[in-house]
Amino acid sequence: MAALFDAITTTLDRARKSEHGRHAELLVHDGPLRQTIIALLQGVRLSEHNSPPAASIQMIRGRVTVTGQETVTLETGTIAALTHYRHAVEALDDSVFLLTTVTSVPGAESHHAPSIHTSETLRVREDD
Repeated sequence: MAALFDAITTTLDRARKSEHGRHAELLVHDGPLRQTIIALLQGVRLSEHNSPPAASIQMIRGRVTVTGQETVTLETGTIAALTHYRHAVEALDDSVFLLTTVTSVPGAESHHAPSIHTSETLRVREDD
């Protein structure tokens, strides 16, 4: 079991010490399911890459822009399905997000748009 709050702090600290301004830690690996916490410092860009068959990004801290077929800015407390097309991610602030992926889905290929594609984002309510 991963301690999410500890992982947030550790990942951001390691990104700040990294010459590339980023750090990722795999928290959950169960069959095709992966959950990875990723920290990017402001201005750091993950270059364009393929998307797995299913993925979501949950913003824990900061803001990022995801570019690809569409451009969307995500901020703290939002969660969104990631595009099924090639995309890039750029940090607008020092940012931490939880990337959830499913690496294999019967009948689905990487970076092909299935009929259930959505770019809607939801705000996660924060308790005071």
